[in-house]
This record gives sequence, structure tokens and C-alpha cells, in this order.
Amino acid sequence: MRTSDFEYNLPPSFIAQTPLEPRDASRLLVLRRDTGTLEHAVFRDIGKYLHSGDLLVLNQTRVIPARLFARKPTGGRVELLLLRREDTHTWECTVGGKGLKTGIRLLLEENGPEAEIVGMLDGARRLVRFARPVELYLPRIGHVPLPPYIHEPLANPERYQTVYARDPGSAAAPTAGLHFTPSLLDELQSQGIKIAYVTLHIGLDTFAPVTEVSPEKHPIHTEWCELPQETADAIHRTRQSGGRVIAVGTTSVRTLESAAVGRDTISSYTGNTNLFILPGYKFKVVDCMITNFHLPRSTLIMLVSAFAGRERILHAYEIARREKYRFYSFGDAMFIT
Repeated sequence: MRTSDFEYNLPPSFIAQTPLEPRDASRLLVLRRDTGTLEHAVFRDIGKYLHSGDLLVLNQTRVIPARLFARKPTGGRVELLLLRREDTHTWECTVGGKGLKTGIRLLLEENGPEAEIVGMLDGARRLVRFARPVELYLPRIGHVPLPPYIHEPLANPERYQTVYARDPGSAAAPTAGLHFTPSLLDELQSQGIKIAYVTLHIGLDTFAPVTEVSPEKHPIHTEWCELPQETADAIHRTRQSGGRVIAVGTTSVRTLESAAVGRDTISSYTGNTNLFILPGYKFKVVDCMITNFHLPRSTLIMLVSAFAGRERILHAYEIARREKYRFYSFGDAMFIT
């Protein structure tokens, strides 16, 4: 297996720059794994493909306004992106600017707390310690980070949140969930479809392409996740009644499968995960998946290829391009069943 096996050509015009309104107006490409057949639909009709007794598992993480601006004492401008909290005052960040070494003090703009670089990590990553918990200042001084391939400003920051986002902590949205509206969720529940929640706080490594020739050598990013006991119980009830566990997004997939690693049965799980799902992986929990269209050579296209088969995924992507589907975070969706 080579990283180049997951390459495909996508002209920039296919990358959705703005979200559709309403949310559930996106298109839906249905891929049936047993036959390889494809069907075109609209996301608001997802209920046609779900059964009473199925369980939707949603990632309830919330994107924080994690992009901050600061200046060095010498006046040089610095951009910070909060990635992961280490303790109440210290965050792992990516930093943009010159000479950003351990001991450099930073003055956050708009009267934010002072900060200091206290550790050097790989590339542009640094450990930054803030004089006061920076979360208290984010509503005033923070900016919502958008993926690097989105160049249009977002008029309403809430449009980069799911309607069920609750737990702040992500640098990016779980984009498969952006298609759901409150009324659609209510409609699905009225059909007998159950809903359960997990949390996985997403870092920006999710957008990074794999650069190694062999994907097995890629240092997979670590993310914090939680599967509560009530969700584990819902999964057991679904299994007992013959329903399907349907993960909404690759982040829900990663959380569910991480909770099953090394266990005979799924139960509550809280902690970091570095699970890297590649073709050949045997899924233990997930029966179906709702997901968007992913970047070439990314860990995410490798994950969906592990679930549905590389050839079928690349064929589906080719059909999606031919039919002018919209790709990536604000793009259209797939239902892989």
C-alpha cells in the first residue's frame, strides 16, 4: 500500500467555499458496499436510507475561536492557533512569526493575557503558557479558524458549528454533521431512529496530507475523545434489537473504534486516541457512515477506503466530480451503507 494509491485530481472549482442554505439542502451520494451501486439524493431525504431502531452517533464537539493574534516585545506580529490544552494555562499551539523560541514573551492583542513560549515541538508547534486561562478571553479576542482551502469569509460563525455542538475544544468542525437541522433530527427520531453522542476534539492535522511514501509510516495525530456510558448502552441496545450503528463523520468513527480497541465489548472511554484506520482494518462497531468528500492523500480518505474499499471510494469520487458535487468541509455528503 502506497500513499499515492489515495491520490485523485480535484480542480479548485469543486471545493465548496460557502455552506448551502438550508443545511440539509446538500446533495447526498449513497454508496452500497455490498453491491458497489451508487444513488443520488438530497441530504434532507437521509431518512429514506435509515431504519427504525438504527442509532445515529454524533460528535458534539464545538469549534472554539482558536486563532489569536499577538506581538513580541520587539513589535513583531505573531499568529497563534490553539490546538490542545495541556493544563489550565498551557496550550499546544501552532505559531506564525519569526524567532519564536523558548522564553519569548507574547502580548496578545485586544488586551488579552500575556503569554510565553515554554516548549519547542515539531515544525511550527510550540507549548505556550498564558498568564491567565485563555478560554476566558476567546469570545472577545478569538477568531474561528477555517480550513486552509476555504478562502471566503464566513458571514455567520455558527454556520461552522453543528446544531448540536456542546463541548468546546475543536480547531475544526466535524463537517459531516453540518448537514443536520433540528427539524431533520426531530423527523428522524419520529421514525424510530435513536441518537447518541460522543466527543472528539479535532485538531488541524486532520487536513494535513500524508507525505510518506508508505502511509503506515505517517505519524498519526493524537486527539482527545470521550464515549460516555449512556452511548455505550445505546450501542448495546441497538445491537440486541438488530439495528445499525451509524457514525456521523470520521471523528465519530474514530471515537467508536477507539473505545473498542482491546476490548470484547464496547464500554465508556475517555482519553487520547492515535488510532490510524487504514485498509485492512476490521471495524468492530460501525455499520454505516455519513461523511463528506475528503482531501486526496489524507488520513480521512484512507479511513473511508478502509470501510468501503479504495477502488469503490475512488470510483464514487470520480462520479461525484462528473456530477459536480461540492467537496470538503462545506461540500456535499456521502452515506456509505
